[in-house]
Amino acid sequence: MNNYASGFNSLINALFWIFIFFALITPYLKQKSLEDARLSIIRTIEKKRNSRVIAMIHRQETMSLLGVPIIKYINIEDSEAILRAIRMTPPDMPIDIILHTPGGLVLATEQIAHALIQHKAKVTVFVPHYAMSGGTMISLSADEIVMDENAVLGPVDPQLGNYPAASIIKVAEEKDKNKVDDETLILADMSKKAMKQVKAFVKKVLLAKKYSEDDAERIAQTLSEGRWTHDYPITYEEAKEIGLRVSTNMPKEIYALMDLYPQNPGARPSVQYIPLPYKAPKTTKGKNG
Repeated sequence: MNNYASGFNSLINALFWIFIFFALITPYLKQKSLEDARLSIIRTIEKKRNSRVIAMIHRQETMSLLGVPIIKYINIEDSEAILRAIRMTPPDMPIDIILHTPGGLVLATEQIAHALIQHKAKVTVFVPHYAMSGGTMISLSADEIVMDENAVLGPVDPQLGNYPAASIIKVAEEKDKNKVDDETLILADMSKKAMKQVKAFVKKVLLAKKYSEDDAERIAQTLSEGRWTHDYPITYEEAKEIGLRVSTNMPKEIYALMDLYPQNPGARPSVQYIPLPYKAPKTTKGKNG
């Protein structure tokens, strides 16, 4: 009887440790499979277009880490990785950037944009959903911006802390100078410098991409002057009206790649549908009589 109980306990312990092993290794295997699938699609695009594909996809999901929300954005690590990829690309090989981002650090964004305008071959930016703020700045450094018909870009007006630089300047100019505190005056001075710097950089990027002097000045002014809120969505039609070189020739592989960057699986989905393309229903012609 004791031998039976001892054997049963050994079996339970073995099953327990097997369960722990699979519980630990399954997420790794799942992530590895996902990474392999992403790389496979990227390689397919590269072969199809004879280009170097660089994907910078920031899902703006909230992931639980000790209760602290984490939101991805363009940072120095991104700029280091992209600059490394550009250096590894032959000068005569086109570069395709796939962008999905809410924006990020100005320094990192300008480093990426500067590196792209230095690349001698064609640079194409694909925007399947949105590329706001710094993402728009990077898009401007491309020879062509390919947008989904419903994708959006955004203004590149600088922000100081929680406030738009243009609004800080407006407040300082409209109020009596003697009634404005020193901190606001300092912020207004910094805002003027920031707006001047951003406009100058955008114009420099556009001129490098062979936009005319007048067009570069007008587009840089439009995007950086603060005429809209910072999250204003610039649609494909509006981007074209502004004068940007945009098209909607989005390769289907880009959408397939985006499907491999799912939202946090722990969150309850708020959008559900049957993931199959539907054929349009056949219309029947009515008969007289």
